[in-house]
Amino acid sequence: MAERRVNVGWAEGLHARPASIFVRATTASGVPVTIAKSGGDPVNAASMLAVLGLGAQGGEEIVLASDAEGAEVALDRLAKLVAEGLEELPETV
Repeated sequence: MAERRVNVGWAEGLHARPASIFVRATTASGVPVTIAKSGGDPVNAASMLAVLGLGAQGGEEIVLASDAEGAEVALDRLAKLVAEGLEELPETV
């Protein structure tokens, strides 16, 4: 299973707008991904309610994971999005 540990780059954490950006990016990747707080239970990263339910704060470590084909590239892109608090999924890593 591919995994990326990254600190949330959005000051407000994964709430409202940042969570929406992240969920749209995850869905657009076409790869099933889970997200969890470090040491917590993973949830579906394409679910807005699940991502909001994490309550991940700015600077807090999260874990992105997937065992699907194409996971390495998708996780690299999503990790960059989260770490840098970007407004959209980067085209390339």
